[in-house]
Amino acid sequence: KFKLAKLSALGPSNVRAAVSLASLNFHSRSRRSLCTTLNPSALTTLTTTMVGKTKVLCALYPDPVSGFPPNYARDSLPTLETYPDGTTLPSPGGIDFTPGALLGSLSGELGLRAFLEAQGHTLVVTTDKDGPGCEFERHLPDAEYVISQPFFPAYMTAERMAMAPKLRACITAGIGSDHVDLQAAMDRNVDVCEVTWCNSISVAEHVVMSILALVRNFVPAHEHAVGGGWNIADVVQRSYDLEGMHVGTVAAGRIGRAVLERLKPFGVHLHYFDHHALPADVEAALGAKRWDSWTEMAAHCDVITLNCPLHPATEHMVNSSTIGCFKRGAFLVNTARGKLCDRDVIVNALRTGQLGGYAGDVWFPQPPGPNHPWRSMPHNAMTPHISGTSLSAQTRYAAGVREILECYLEGKPIREEYQIVTKGALAGAGAHAYTAGNVTKGHDSAA
Repeated sequence: KFKLAKLSALGPSNVRAAVSLASLNFHSRSRRSLCTTLNPSALTTLTTTMVGKTKVLCALYPDPVSGFPPNYARDSLPTLETYPDGTTLPSPGGIDFTPGALLGSLSGELGLRAFLEAQGHTLVVTTDKDGPGCEFERHLPDAEYVISQPFFPAYMTAERMAMAPKLRACITAGIGSDHVDLQAAMDRNVDVCEVTWCNSISVAEHVVMSILALVRNFVPAHEHAVGGGWNIADVVQRSYDLEGMHVGTVAAGRIGRAVLERLKPFGVHLHYFDHHALPADVEAALGAKRWDSWTEMAAHCDVITLNCPLHPATEHMVNSSTIGCFKRGAFLVNTARGKLCDRDVIVNALRTGQLGGYAGDVWFPQPPGPNHPWRSMPHNAMTPHISGTSLSAQTRYAAGVREILECYLEGKPIREEYQIVTKGALAGAGAHAYTAGNVTKGHDSAA
């Protein structure tokens, strides 16, 4: 019933496991236990061979090198009833996974297989998403729904949409759909949607962590301790207190506002730039100052955090012209999108001291090549794109993707807040956050 594609360089034990795997009905628990015997780096695609009513194509990041499923550190997740603004969490008809499980990797499959195949649909999940002729592209001609995560995006360009004449919707498992050519989607009447709110707080927490890591010089301090050192002066010569600093966010939407709220108790001076003002009572409670220009705000702040979406108007907003607007030695945190910043401008600013540090988890393209300069530039606290794919967040966006698919397959409208492009136009959250155009250019250098 099932096949494995591109099982390259398998040892004898893995070959036997692959043969056994292909012969199973492949219920979730059986498949996952057997996958632990496979070399995770060799397994790239899981798919049904039977012809289904609807084909769903999903690109997810690879399984852990140590095997799947992992040994979880905790047994359960806290229960959340609503998001901070009262919006309800995703509400699918059911879920076929345990909250807190690893769902965003290949074998996790976002918990969708049992649901889709029970209705006779086909699910293809692959990690092979980049380059001409990749597994992802080979399945585009008959795919009706394409699912991708911002952390490991399958870039949906105009060229790829042309390969998918049956394509109805591009669904983002998470928040941020700039890996889709929104202009092409509008031109071809392809819907684009995402699971709004699902990981906003996850990212906000990562922002606060990154700010503290930079200001307190945490990463070099940790590396010094692990390396057996105890020369305190080597570490504290770049360590400061956050208290009393001026911190500004570019955008104060769901994530930016949550960052401001979490920083308030640190005794900092808060600032924000956004085309939409915060409610007056919220602004007063935070003591936050709104600016009409983000560059003017940057000139006043010790820390700047970018929390705006990527679209043509924000692409490379931090560039050779605007970097001079920052205070010398300012700390810049970017968990929004890597392409908001000119790559080489950031590297040079850290080398010259114009920036005191740069942290974030977003790169362009993703994954970045092994020699991407942000991996080795001085005074950085970079991570892979992980802020929005904690196990907690995965539970929410997997449930949200299932809710969206249920609506499409049953002919029901999806939530307005999930909509980015609907019926050929920006809609819902997309109309608020994006502008028409395309920011996928350059994706073909992804590792």
